[in-house]
This record gives sequence, structure tokens and C-alpha cells, in this order.
Amino acid sequence: MSAAELEAELSEDERAGLELVRQSGGIHQSDFWKELDVSSRKGSRIVDKLAQAELIERHDTVYNGHNTYLLTPAARDLDFSLLMAGDMLSPFIGEEEIDANSDAFSQWIMNLAYER
Repeated sequence: MSAAELEAELSEDERAGLELVRQSGGIHQSDFWKELDVSSRKGSRIVDKLAQAELIERHDTVYNGHNTYLLTPAARDLDFSLLMAGDMLSPFIGEEEIDANSDAFSQWIMNLAYER
């Protein structure tokens, strides 16, 4: 089952929990349930469901002198094919400024056209 299908089956609280983990980039479980305004028991159930669905990762840690978990977003399946034209990566990826009239851009567009 894909991540999107798994997310579609989540309850409202589970979706809110997943969004909290994603937006924070990582949150301690002891803060997670407080932020969601749910009991620690319900927070633990939400974490268990999200971790079993591999939507988040749970790492043992010590926080404020107590053992807890650090909850982080799981890496998603990314489709880099949208950045490719044949074996050529889009010239718009990177830090440099690309001129839309440049040879690199023109060649990339031509590769896209020939793929179809």
C-alpha cells in the first residue's frame, strides 16, 4: 500500500499527529501528545499507528532527564523522473542562475520532446 493510501485511512487525530511531526521536523513524544491536546495514552496509540504505517520514525532518546522517543517524518517515495529528460537532469536544479535561452536549457527541452 502506498503512503498516500495509508494516509487516506488515518483518523483525524492521526492526520493531525502526522502533520505535527512533519511540520516540526521532529518532536519528542512527551511533547507530541501535549501539542495535540490528547492524553498520553491516546498519543502513544497515534504514534504506534503512524510508526507501524512507516509514516514516521521513532528513535530512543533522553529529553529533560527522561527516556522518551524522538518522532521524525519518514522519508517519502520521491519521483525524480519528473526532473529528467532522458539521462539529463533539469538545468534548473542547483544554485546557479539558468538562462532560459541557454544551450543547456534548450537541449533539455529537446530531450523532453524526443522522449514522447
